[in-house]
Amino acid sequence: MEQLDFQILDWIQEHLACAALDRVMPWLTRLGDHGILWIATALFLLLWRPKRRCGVALTAGLLGSLLIGNVIVKNLAARPRPCWIRPDIALLIASPTDYSFPSGHTLASFIAATILLYYDKRFGIPALILAVIIAFSRLYLYVHFPSDVLGGVLLGIAIGIGAIFLNERVLQKIKKRT
Repeated sequence: MEQLDFQILDWIQEHLACAALDRVMPWLTRLGDHGILWIATALFLLLWRPKRRCGVALTAGLLGSLLIGNVIVKNLAARPRPCWIRPDIALLIASPTDYSFPSGHTLASFIAATILLYYDKRFGIPALILAVIIAFSRLYLYVHFPSDVLGGVLLGIAIGIGAIFLNERVLQKIKKRT
């Protein structure tokens, strides 16, 4: 698997790398740093009464990302990053210090996109587009393997669906009580 991962990363470097993307990709990847964009989105939605349910689900999903993805899975997998294995690759951003699998940027972004798509496609479609761009930026910048990103996508969708399910179940129980 690692051989295929490196082939894909090398193909991206050989065929897509250019000065324009070298300037834009570090900026795009920063949108996913620490999930700040998605945390800010969740806070905004929590404060906006008509979208509060979405904000609650997004908050729960992001907490799931932190616990499941960053604390449990990353440390269990303990996968080195491609830039650690090939330190001769010139990075456009600082080398991350945590493990590679799953991609946390991708994980948080796909949790957000899944939840936003469920509650309001007007927010969800742009979030999905941004999630794909952020995920690709991690490959372009050589800080994640494609399988890390794929793992982040799949786990992000699963956590997003789980957060929606839990949110709706809790709301149903509250409605039954009132």
